[in-house]
Amino acid sequence: MPGGIQLQRAFLRAPKFAVVGASKNQTKYGTKVLQWYLARSKPVTPVHPREVELEGLRTVPTLAELPEPARTSVHVITPPKVTLDILSQAKVLHVPTIWLQPGVADEEVAKFIQENGMEDRVIYGGPCILRDGDGVLKTMA
Repeated sequence: MPGGIQLQRAFLRAPKFAVVGASKNQTKYGTKVLQWYLARSKPVTPVHPREVELEGLRTVPTLAELPEPARTSVHVITPPKVTLDILSQAKVLHVPTIWLQPGVADEEVAKFIQENGMEDRVIYGGPCILRDGDGVLKTMA
């Protein structure tokens, strides 16, 4: 299964996190995921092309503007077409691990991951940080 427990642990061991897909809408999953990191005191940066602040945090417009993308696990909650662009950016920036929330990966996204040799660093196809994250954290204690 893509993104087994070992990869989920590696993702959550990162020194920094970024969330792509959060918004000002409190009911959206992107915002709920951002709140998950905040509730656990994780160092997280929201990535948003237009908003300058979300959940009291300063945003960056793109992954390239993260202070250290190569040391940042990136969580993605976007439509599949946007997800493809994010994966392309993450590959170029050497983002170590990427978590795609359920529903953001379609066949084209899965094909991109496989064709670009990213299976060992992308969690997709089922695991949800909101449902599974605390359980993964407990296995790391």
